[in-house]
Amino acid sequence: MGDGIKLTDEQRLDWLRLVRSDNVGPRTFRDLINTYGGARAALTALPKLARRGGAAGTHICSAEEAEAELKACRARGIDLVGLGEPDYPTRLQTIYDPPPLLAVRGKLSLLAQPLVAIVGSRNASAAGMKFAQNLARDLGQQGFGTVSGLARGIDAAAHRASMATGTVAVLAGGHDRIYPADHVELLDALLADGAAISEMPLNWEPRARDFPRRNRLISGLALGVVIVEAARRSGSLITARMAGEQGREVFAVPGSPLDPRAEGTNGLLKQGATLVTEATDVIAALEPILGRGFDLPIQEPDDIPLTPDTEPGDDERSRIVSLLGPTPVAIDDLVRLSRASPAVVRTVLLELELAGRLERHGGAMVSLV
Repeated sequence: MGDGIKLTDEQRLDWLRLVRSDNVGPRTFRDLINTYGGARAALTALPKLARRGGAAGTHICSAEEAEAELKACRARGIDLVGLGEPDYPTRLQTIYDPPPLLAVRGKLSLLAQPLVAIVGSRNASAAGMKFAQNLARDLGQQGFGTVSGLARGIDAAAHRASMATGTVAVLAGGHDRIYPADHVELLDALLADGAAISEMPLNWEPRARDFPRRNRLISGLALGVVIVEAARRSGSLITARMAGEQGREVFAVPGSPLDPRAEGTNGLLKQGATLVTEATDVIAALEPILGRGFDLPIQEPDDIPLTPDTEPGDDERSRIVSLLGPTPVAIDDLVRLSRASPAVVRTVLLELELAGRLERHGGAMVSLV
């Protein structure tokens, strides 16, 4: 998947400790690494930062906990691939919040191939599942791997039809907590020529909020996302929205206006999604993208380098916090309205997030929890 960094065993352990510590999400991880120059120094700084953000205490993953997870991963044949390493999926690196460590089981090489996501209703119609199977099979025969979320219905149909040509299951929980449980056999079968990925700890039981988090990886891995069936409030529409935010192609399969499972897909078509009735529709839209190179974002516009000695004053901190609320606001607006330096604003946001008081949104937007 190209040249890149190669973590030492010691660095991988430190990265795992940092990402498994309280309130360290993908964006916070990157801010901490940028600020302190490495995971080891960031781990040392965590207690002070969380305390300044208002936390009474924060759990920092111990070396023993991280070593136990690494050992368990090795025993299961799971690779923990770091962001920027050669085996890390290149397209996934371009999203706003790529996982610092990706737990991969199965064929790593599949993640370097052109992938198309196929998702849809769990309560799928027979016609919808048949279409998903035909689409996945035809795309596989044309050299495209598939990506889906291992759910019942459309996801499972797409996985089953593309096992021989390569399919990627993106897990909402850890590798030892497969959801739904009755798809363990399906997962084991697809691993022969496919792969499964997760950003969660091995024994993580998926919760409702973990599924949208998983969905950003489904779209992030892929060149485009095909929605086969989706009701008006379907989780598949979240995947479609994330795909659009990530600059991926969004495809939708039309359905009867009388079928509630087609309400979401027909709505996407009205909004400009590409209509799909066969694999050639998808391939025609993606072929120009395949031939086009793209640059990895070394530093996004809102990634203002911080320094460890950026210590906000109490008045600056209170001014920034007072501008925050439950409605997302742009970090640039916080800088402008608080009249504080970008580095000070970013430091205060880091403190709040480590204290569990800040939520990050796409497009460099933040809000108070």
